[in-house]
Amino acid sequence: MIKNRIDWPNGARCACCISFDMDADSILHLTKPKDGFRYVSAISGLQYGPYVAIPRIIDSYKSLNIKQTFFIPAWCVENYPKAVELILENGHEIGVHGYMHENLLDCTLDGERQILEKAMNIFHNYFGYVPKGFRAPLYNFTNNTGELLVEFGFDYDSSLMGDDMPYLITPKNGEIIELPTHWGMDDGPQFIQPFVYTGRPTRSPTSGFEIFKQEFFAAYKYGGLWLPVFHPYASGRLARWDVISSFMEELVSKEDVWFATLGEIATYVKNQIQTDNYQPLNIKIPQYSQKTSI
Repeated sequence: MIKNRIDWPNGARCACCISFDMDADSILHLTKPKDGFRYVSAISGLQYGPYVAIPRIIDSYKSLNIKQTFFIPAWCVENYPKAVELILENGHEIGVHGYMHENLLDCTLDGERQILEKAMNIFHNYFGYVPKGFRAPLYNFTNNTGELLVEFGFDYDSSLMGDDMPYLITPKNGEIIELPTHWGMDDGPQFIQPFVYTGRPTRSPTSGFEIFKQEFFAAYKYGGLWLPVFHPYASGRLARWDVISSFMEELVSKEDVWFATLGEIATYVKNQIQTDNYQPLNIKIPQYSQKTSI
């Protein structure tokens, strides 16, 4: 079913990275700048991510002896530096996720550039760290994002949904590796409630995770990339993480599953392309230069 397969390292049948977007309460204060501080219960649930879930997740990864990738708004670096430090000191990768989880579609070119520059400076000033990966908040990659990522020296993006395999996106000033996911691989529809309770049903840990298991089995069968997008305050909850980490134990025990950071996967894919061992889909970005006619 996958025509442009890649030979993963050491005979692995698929590549895997459980990525986390550690948004915490950044988006609450962004969307409610005047009174977000009043949402005490909502803040407590969102702070569960950096305070409780991140240490739990890091302990699991340590036990499994794997390194994974976390995308973090730079506002969270300023407000939850201990959680970010814990991620880095355990050898995991951090990618940029805006400054305060901004919707980049609302930004001008200069506005988007300022957000990236501010975020990069914060990572460097706090930890001397230069992220090489990017995921647009809400997956809202704009007509300017690709060009800015090349300008700022990023190695890869993980915002788009155009293939089952890593591929290339080519803005006018260069190219960048795209490590795609899709909304069906996001824990939001399964586990996340709005800030104010609306009665929207959430799935049980087992039934909610079933979609991710089926996505893995397909990637394993056909040689794809398994790239869930989780949030610590949602999937890091006790019962949910118990289900997820148990499944990960099964996968790590296999000798033909490659767990790696997205940076490691991007580096490997780039090398395979440069040595003519992989011919990925190549998509010009932006796809359209003007409004299409109806």
